[in-house]
Amino acid sequence: MTETGPFRRLLSYMSPHRATIRLATFCSVVNKIWDLAPPLLIGLAVDVVVLKEDSMLASYGLINPWHQLIFLSALTFLIWGLESLFEYFYGILWRNLAQTVQHELRLDTFDHVQKQGMGWFDERQKGDILAILNDDINQLERFLDKGANDLLQVSTTVLVVGAVFLMISWEVALFAVLPIPLIIWGSFRYQRSLEPRYARVRSTAGKMNALLENDLSGMSTIQSFTAEEREMKRVETLSNEYRDANREAIRLSAAFTPLIRMAILCGFTATLLLGGWMALEGVLAIGAYSVLVFMTQRLLWPLTRLGETFDLYQRAMASSTRVLDVLSSPTEITQGNHVPELSVIADADIVLDRVGFAYPGRENVFSDLSLEIKAGHTTGVVGSTGAGKTTLIRLLLRFAEPNKGEIQWAGAPLPKWNLPHLRSSIAMVDQHITLFPTTILENIRYGNPDATDEEVKQSATVAEATGFIEQLPDRWDTMVGEGGHRLSGGQRQRLAIARAVLKDAPLLILDEATSAVDNETEAALQRSIGRISEGRTTVIIAHRLSTVRNANRILVFENGNVIEDGSHDDLVHLSGTYARLWAVQTGISQR
Repeated sequence: MTETGPFRRLLSYMSPHRATIRLATFCSVVNKIWDLAPPLLIGLAVDVVVLKEDSMLASYGLINPWHQLIFLSALTFLIWGLESLFEYFYGILWRNLAQTVQHELRLDTFDHVQKQGMGWFDERQKGDILAILNDDINQLERFLDKGANDLLQVSTTVLVVGAVFLMISWEVALFAVLPIPLIIWGSFRYQRSLEPRYARVRSTAGKMNALLENDLSGMSTIQSFTAEEREMKRVETLSNEYRDANREAIRLSAAFTPLIRMAILCGFTATLLLGGWMALEGVLAIGAYSVLVFMTQRLLWPLTRLGETFDLYQRAMASSTRVLDVLSSPTEITQGNHVPELSVIADADIVLDRVGFAYPGRENVFSDLSLEIKAGHTTGVVGSTGAGKTTLIRLLLRFAEPNKGEIQWAGAPLPKWNLPHLRSSIAMVDQHITLFPTTILENIRYGNPDATDEEVKQSATVAEATGFIEQLPDRWDTMVGEGGHRLSGGQRQRLAIARAVLKDAPLLILDEATSAVDNETEAALQRSIGRISEGRTTVIIAHRLSTVRNANRILVFENGNVIEDGSHDDLVHLSGTYARLWAVQTGISQR
């Protein structure tokens, strides 16, 4: 990709705002034209004072020098008024455009991220994704807010000043604008050199964000292992890497402005000496000489800011590349248009036919798995860690895709389903409960945003959550805190079950729903699970066998295969793996 690649990609993304971009560009250019007019007025004023009735204005019929000065004063007010008006217009247009593009880009990127499969997230750090959604998009906003206008106005200044110089004296113009091609060439060379440096800055910023996000989430673990010093060193290492990346970019970008100043100095000196000599010889009018000197000064200051502007531009391009790379990444999960009725789904078995699956770079979890999950029955899934229990759930939800074989449900393979319809047909209680920093009422209502308060409370009653909720000072309006940290593990589990009850989906999945609770809470949760699973297809994954004891059918997984299949009593009498685990958990055996 060439150095203009990111800019073209950005323009393509912003194509719906072309009219606004054109209008903002017009206002920036016109503002700069009016801004460059005062040196011409100064030259005319000098011409009036020196030549009086022989001035340029006198040739247009305004003979009296005093009248000429009054006319120039009125013209000055008009020009400054127009310059201020268009400055207001471009300020409003560019800033609003920056905010709009930032808003749309963040929403589009987040929406695209939400459509990715879980494998996409497994390959990326959450902190890096956060850095893209926040820091990188903000860099782009800063450029649109200020940098785009600066680039336009510098370009306008060069063109207008160059035209004025050529009209007054092509000889002086030749020396005055001689450094400009060198400056432009140098600017693009600097831009090309800065690009990889700022790409590294953004990359290290993402790593830093990932580490800080991880450390803040795991602060209790850090403190319990007294690992504060270790984490401090890790943060220090990454912070140094980020600082060094910035220093490398700063070292190059900081040299840009002084070099431009020296190049401009050559042009200014040429104007001062050559123009002055021509004025002394009578070849060039005093007023024209004044215009040349003031115009050269007007050319100087915008070009000295060109380094800062290109710096802003290059940061924005590095950031936009990261954002647009995410936005253009292919959505890994395809979907069809199969949308069966809920009644059909509720009566349909789930069939896995010779399913194979492996995580990237790892051995097969499933090689040739075939099984049938009966509709309206409760199926327990047990087995050692890594046996494939959670992977089975990921496949049902299409968080992952089989490498071979297929999963059929309600008359169609899962890829033929409309994906939102598939997932809305499944209610899941995960072992890692996600609660949002809002009230208990709204956290349960997450299962069905259209539910009434009464329906929310009924689902909490089914989940046996009403008792502890009513004892809280703010009851249903209690804020649970970030991640639900103000509640106990059992309380969070009950809210998650209430949320699943409220969703009322044909398939209920419980993944280690009682893994982190005490025996009393487990008993309450089992009662809740028993009530909500009646007449519903339910899959329960559990390490605690007591959780699946009453299931219609229990599958024992080992190395991605079903090694035992039957009811609790059948499996105990089989005297196999399940019976051994049951004996250990009930205290009958010590092994």
